[in-house]
Amino acid sequence: MEIRQIQYFLEAAKREHITEAADALHVAQSSVSRQIFNLEAELGVELFIREGRSVKLTPLGRVFFERMKQIWSMMEDAKREVEESLDPEKGTVRIAFPISMAAHTLPSIIYSFRTRYPEAKFHMSNALYYDLIDGVINGEFNLAMIAPMPNREKEDKINGATLFTENIVALLPLHHPLSNQKELQLKDLKNDPFCVLPEGFVFRDQVVKACHDAGFSPQIAFEGKDIDALKGLVSAGLGVALMPEMTLVDNTPRSTCVIPLSDVNLTRTVGVIYPSHRKLLPTESLFYQFLLETYERLNEFKK
Repeated sequence: MEIRQIQYFLEAAKREHITEAADALHVAQSSVSRQIFNLEAELGVELFIREGRSVKLTPLGRVFFERMKQIWSMMEDAKREVEESLDPEKGTVRIAFPISMAAHTLPSIIYSFRTRYPEAKFHMSNALYYDLIDGVINGEFNLAMIAPMPNREKEDKINGATLFTENIVALLPLHHPLSNQKELQLKDLKNDPFCVLPEGFVFRDQVVKACHDAGFSPQIAFEGKDIDALKGLVSAGLGVALMPEMTLVDNTPRSTCVIPLSDVNLTRTVGVIYPSHRKLLPTESLFYQFLLETYERLNEFKK
């Protein structure tokens, strides 16, 4: 197998179209087709089901695709490691994060990092909780900010560190009867309609469990596709919501108020994870150490 064959195969498999793959690679369609045919001839199997210029992976093709993705990622990492070893301060950090960290947490830490290392670059992706874990394990990205931190006993393929623990707070419409309270207990909201994230979000599960622990089942009235959508629903007076505190820093919507909750178990851990079976690349290692040092100082300051 040749590197070019693998590259053309991966691009065609990703786009499911020979013409689009050729355009992305800046080569002729015939070149892509020929390299894939040669690869199939060498392997002795068909990797694609062909319908004109459209292609779909065969069952064996899909197995081969998943393996080749991992190999290609390792090759790219090896190339970057050599380049970044010469100057880690100018390399690239591939990092993923949940959407709840997009507004404040990640931009703040990246700004601080680039103040120290102005030529460092970032390639960022956002994903759901379990996709973050899977993406780190399978090599889609090497670092991920995540909340809550995964259970190490269950996730033996990842390493990482808890950076800080944040409070969960209540977001209420401004004219809610309890909006003038300095703090609440979660059970005080048992008769209110709740605005929550959709099924599949870990934070939704945490909200429902917290309500159950407080002795009631939440009346789920509305679902918002993300944290900003929840803010909009509460701002419109359609219900109350529980929020990670950091999502409201410098971003509390009008017509709402934030009330602390006195329930001691209403917190979540925020951390960073990386694969236990792969070494971080030089620039990513630099960023990881920066995260640890920065939040260690911040946590000491809070004490």
